[in-house]
Amino acid sequence: MQGHLKDAVGGLTGNIGLQAEGKFDQFAGHMQQDFADLYDEGEGVVEKAVTLVRDKPLLALGVVSFVGIVLGWLLAPRSKRS
Repeated sequence: MQGHLKDAVGGLTGNIGLQAEGKFDQFAGHMQQDFADLYDEGEGVVEKAVTLVRDKPLLALGVVSFVGIVLGWLLAPRSKRS
């Protein structure tokens, strides 16, 4: 809200510095909200993963093993064939 006010006052008075500060405040507010939303979403994913490991440990072990094998295969150095 404060960013909108600074932007408007800066625009009306011709104060480009105040207007830019208002736009920056608006941008910072949007970024804080986006980060909070992303954090909340990440907490939900972690909670689901913990529940899966607790409820189905063998399935979780299988998934982790499969992902490890695939990553090892993708990241392992390849020998050059002539």
